[in-house]
Amino acid sequence: MASSTLIQSLDTRDSAGVAVGATPSNRRQTEIFFAGAAIVAGDWVSFDVSKSGAIRVVTVVKTTAVAGQSNVVGVALRSAASGEKVEVVVSGYVEGAAVVNGVAASLALTTSGITAGRAIAYASGTHTLTAPCGITLEASVVANTATVWVYKQF
Repeated sequence: MASSTLIQSLDTRDSAGVAVGATPSNRRQTEIFFAGAAIVAGDWVSFDVSKSGAIRVVTVVKTTAVAGQSNVVGVALRSAASGEKVEVVVSGYVEGAAVVNGVAASLALTTSGITAGRAIAYASGTHTLTAPCGITLEASVVANTATVWVYKQF
């Protein structure tokens, strides 16, 4: 069993005493990937398994229109064209994640079988080939977005 004696600190001032405040980034982890195709901010992304070798785990594309996709990496923070670098939240808080309208708060999420790059409510017994990729922190809104928490997958 692993254990740690580290104490997490959410400082509101830097070492010079300048106020920095607690932000959502205090509660999330991001990684930089290459976009394998156009990605829009808020899209759920997955590894680009059309590539070969190790390139497939440094390249992401929006999730396909497959319900319960298993290789979800996280949510893109910015839009990117194919070949550009894209920052992805791989764990933690995201505002404006692509979620199907009508999803309530506090529901587990999985990838949509209808719209690429979007999440739907996870249904146990239905999405049996994968675990949830996140949870809604609020109900989705008309613009197909919601604030979510991304579950770390790797």
